[in-house]
Amino acid sequence: MAWDFETDPEFQEKLDWATEFVRDVVEPLDLLYPHLQYHPLSDELRPIVDPMKQAVRDQDLWAAHLGPELGGKGYGQLKLALLNEILGVSMWAPIVFGTQAPDTGNAEIIAHYGTPEQKEKYLQPLLNGECFSCYSMTEPQGGSDPKQFTTRAHKDGDEWVINGWKFFSSNARTSDFLIVMAVTNPDVSVYKGTSMFLVPTNTPGVDFERQIGLAGETEEQSMHGLIHYNECRVPADAMLGGEGQGFAVAQTRLGGGRVHHAMRTVAVAKKALDLFCERVLSRTTQGGLLAEKQFMQGDIADSYAELMQFRLLVLYTAWEIDKTQDYAQTRKNIAAIKALTPKVVHDAVWRSMHAHGALGVSNEMPFGQMWWSGPIMAAVDGPTEVHKITVAREVLKGYEAAPGLWPTAHIPAQKELAREKIAAWIEHTVGNQ
Repeated sequence: MAWDFETDPEFQEKLDWATEFVRDVVEPLDLLYPHLQYHPLSDELRPIVDPMKQAVRDQDLWAAHLGPELGGKGYGQLKLALLNEILGVSMWAPIVFGTQAPDTGNAEIIAHYGTPEQKEKYLQPLLNGECFSCYSMTEPQGGSDPKQFTTRAHKDGDEWVINGWKFFSSNARTSDFLIVMAVTNPDVSVYKGTSMFLVPTNTPGVDFERQIGLAGETEEQSMHGLIHYNECRVPADAMLGGEGQGFAVAQTRLGGGRVHHAMRTVAVAKKALDLFCERVLSRTTQGGLLAEKQFMQGDIADSYAELMQFRLLVLYTAWEIDKTQDYAQTRKNIAAIKALTPKVVHDAVWRSMHAHGALGVSNEMPFGQMWWSGPIMAAVDGPTEVHKITVAREVLKGYEAAPGLWPTAHIPAQKELAREKIAAWIEHTVGNQ
């Protein structure tokens, strides 16, 4: 029987190195160069960041989500989860380690569905950390409901012509190319009538209406494009996968992305708890340490228990993916951790922020950005409600309706069944004596 809660010593050494490297070398970038992690490296930043990336490569930790055929080490999702628990505390760390979203998911689908020419043109630069990409799927009127998508692509000779609007296309501002979902056959179900296209950002007809930022960001910091695809023409070989395979491509990407969001959220919740505990041991009020106040103790207990429950389910889900090598088979737990992600991080950060008082809500502490990840996680890659529905449907597959009028736990019926079982047992034992 195999049952273990330890990391093998060789990989633990790498995790220990990553912890120290992120804390001492990478995190300073968050303070000195905020909001620049998804921008091309400037002449000032390149001599700083490139050696960091090389140090990660020297430790065999670059692009740890990838298999050996794509330049990774094939660590699998469980080891990636343990690494992401470290990287999630820093905005720059995923860039330095080559595991940043949405590029990780985009690389995965190009690797899975791309032609050799597409891999050479788009995938290799992504794997080398030489460019950024954008996943352009959500629409202004459609939100997360693909049945309302109106962006169309029609064939015109040897070209596809894309028309429509895409909303909140993350990192479109600095991306070299976009992966665009469009309806190519409006006469069938949207799940069978959409296709994906690889579109260089500088293609004529890719018109940026404006860049949308997260709450609190300035216009200059905004990175999520409202894009008008206006008679945008791409060659026939720009299609990623086959015609009508858009949703098959999307699900390949989104399954892994949801798990990775949860992995990084473990790091944010753990950081919130660390700051919480430091605070209550450092401040006094009403004649004693905050740590001695029962309200604080209750909040610490809740944050710790929720963090550990969440972390163990994330690790189990990662283990399950490694074991089955099939996101579809782990759909229930992927949806479960995605649904838990926003609440776990919201509650952990809120408690810690509140314990810091006025300082906690100021711009001199990191809680604002940490807390804001909760609402973000509730929206990206499908809203929480959709994932809860998925969990419920998957759970219910393991059950069936009661066979008669009464529930199977109905005590009068259970008593009669108990008498029958005891009588059968007595008859059996007497017969064997």
